[in-house]
Amino acid sequence: MKDSCNRKQGTPSPCAACKLLRRRCTQDCVFAPYFPADEPHKFANVHRVFGASNINKMLQELPEHQRGDAVSSMVYEANARVRDPVYGCVGAISSLQQQIDLLQTQLALAQAEVVHLRVRQNASRSSSNNRSGFRQASPSNSGSPSSHIMAPSHGKAIFDVDMDSLW
Repeated sequence: MKDSCNRKQGTPSPCAACKLLRRRCTQDCVFAPYFPADEPHKFANVHRVFGASNINKMLQELPEHQRGDAVSSMVYEANARVRDPVYGCVGAISSLQQQIDLLQTQLALAQAEVVHLRVRQNASRSSSNNRSGFRQASPSNSGSPSSHIMAPSHGKAIFDVDMDSLW
């Protein structure tokens, strides 16, 4: 982690948290490794949403190896709350979920169209083979399901896909 409370030439450089809170930044400052002086907006947003006391308590209760992840989460949530005070992260998650749903619907439609085109292609091949004499329909197999694959001539889809049943 960055050491924001470095003592270059005897002048203290407080971390962003201590600077905003207007207090002296000590060597054992819990905020210093996570809120460097060159990123004051980072702590400002987290402080606005969670409060300095709560941030301090959360960081004190966590083992040091988990504090960086906790700060990243708090910064993300605070930034989301600043952008959307009502929903915060939930609003972003909801928006992404709606995009996923839309893309899944579009994918299902594209897959249905591919199946539709393949069936039409197979039907046209079958009918061209029958016309050219490669496959002659005999009375014994003319009623079998495999002998009549052709699509209807009125141009409608061979099958209807109910999109709601796919999900």
